[in-house]
Amino acid sequence: MTGPLEKVSTSKAFAGELNKYKFKSAALGGLDAHFNLFLPYLKSGQKAPLLVYLAGLTCTEDNGAQKGGFFGAASAQGIAILFPDTSPRGAGVPGEEDDWDFGTGAGFYINATKPEYSKHYNMYDHITVELPKVLEAEKLPIDLTRQSIFGHSMGGHGALVLYLSSKSKQYRSASAFAPITNPSKCPWGEKAFKGYLAGGLQEGADRYDATELIAKSSDPLHILIDYGTGDKFYQQGQLLPENFLKAARAAGYDEVQIRVRSQPEYDHSYYFISTFAADHVHFHANFLKA
Repeated sequence: MTGPLEKVSTSKAFAGELNKYKFKSAALGGLDAHFNLFLPYLKSGQKAPLLVYLAGLTCTEDNGAQKGGFFGAASAQGIAILFPDTSPRGAGVPGEEDDWDFGTGAGFYINATKPEYSKHYNMYDHITVELPKVLEAEKLPIDLTRQSIFGHSMGGHGALVLYLSSKSKQYRSASAFAPITNPSKCPWGEKAFKGYLAGGLQEGADRYDATELIAKSSDPLHILIDYGTGDKFYQQGQLLPENFLKAARAAGYDEVQIRVRSQPEYDHSYYFISTFAADHVHFHANFLKA
């Protein structure tokens, strides 16, 4: 059972508020979960559409809020932004603290099916089911019928996968900064899928690989992806945006529905993200405010 929401802190930003909350998460096996929520200034009775930001490996709910540069554009557009954590914290599973790219800080936004991880590592349900219910129960001024999602690196993978696979078309649009787009074909994804999933790589490819999912999709889609050619992880073959783009075009999606932009010399950092942050918020505003 999910516990009550507790406000930890609040800070004014761009005429709105950034609030940090925590609660006992049923999806994460009863552990404390933290998230940040930016609420723009709203007139009485108004509700803001919601943009969900998923952060990358080693991050917490704070990285995107502190360094993403999203609040100015979000405030101007009247959009709320939710910043969840990237994994459960303190699950006590042997080995979860051994590597930076697996376990704590690296939940990969999937529901684990290996017994040792399945109690706590359910970030997919935490994001798509639990957090919306928590926000609704708190009666915050958010319109949950208007949601979109974006993210960075592992979080970009999460944003694309949740957008392409969530029930009832939960999200109106998705975007990503330097996403892991074909995780069943790269070292980070292979490690995560083999570690968390009883069905290993095949289960991961079938359920949590954006390139595999886009190849089977026929729904109308709205996706924007940016990556930098100076990104060492792109150069090492961790991101594989060309694979995603090839699968999308083969499935019949054109440049209007799915746009993948190569940004010369930009790297994997939040300097890159903040450069294109407003672009992504404005992209989502087209669909959140339609």
